Amino acid sequence: MNVGDKAPELLGHDENGNEVRLSDFKGRKLVLYFYPKDLTSGCTTEACNLRDNYEGLRNGGYEVLGVSVDDEKKHQRFIAKHELPFHLIADTEKQLVEQFGVWGEKKMYGRTYMGTFRTTFIINEEGIIERVITPKEIKVKEHAQQILK
Repeated sequence: MNVGDKAPELLGHDENGNEVRLSDFKGRKLVLYFYPKDLTSGCTTEACNLRDNYEGLRNGGYEVLGVSVDDEKKHQRFIAKHELPFHLIADTEKQLVEQFGVWGEKKMYGRTYMGTFRTTFIINEEGIIERVITPKEIKVKEHAQQILK
């Protein structure tokens, strides 16, 4: 998915098993942020930055929705432990990460594996992707500020 593309209507299921659709956010901009894994240091820092700036994001006309390939139960623990005010999509079948092009080969400590590239898509009120913040651009400690720029 790139700037100018229409985002898919069906986004998946949240931590409670509820279906999440793009039309649920009609009239607001959507921050759809993909992250590698619940309860890890970088992902926790990013989620807590979005949590701490959630009111400012909402006042700016944004809704926030996180996506990882973790399951619903792990998302529930992540939300409860860090008091996250937004929903997380459990993309266990990897449909959304593949559709958005953020699933691929990664390397860490000399090991190669498949995983999610930390990427944020800003989707406008009409469901069109208006901005992409790439893995090299994202600063987890300042992510909300990056979105609001």
